[in-house]
Amino acid sequence: MTDKNVTLSDSAAKRIAKILDADPAKSAMRVSVEGGGCSGFSYKFDLVEQAQDDDLVLEKGDARVLIDQLSLVYMDGSEIDFVDNLLGQSFQIKNPNAVASCGCGTSFSI
Repeated sequence: MTDKNVTLSDSAAKRIAKILDADPAKSAMRVSVEGGGCSGFSYKFDLVEQAQDDDLVLEKGDARVLIDQLSLVYMDGSEIDFVDNLLGQSFQIKNPNAVASCGCGTSFSI
């Protein structure tokens, strides 16, 4: 389908598998990039029932992540991670293409 490369950390895979297990009607987590946010683009996370024909499908253990082709352009080389620390729990995208990001960690610019 594509030669773009996005990876899923072990901690993100475990958390996604746990979330999907709690909602049997959903088969995957969709990660997408939207315009907006304090730095120009933002990441969006949704639970979905099925993949679209042109989605990149990442699977690790019981975790399944879908990324559409347009979002993939902005996410090439990224790692999806899940962080659990004193500041809270959140999914974070470590994106080598982002030249700036905001403190909330969910928006970026290229």
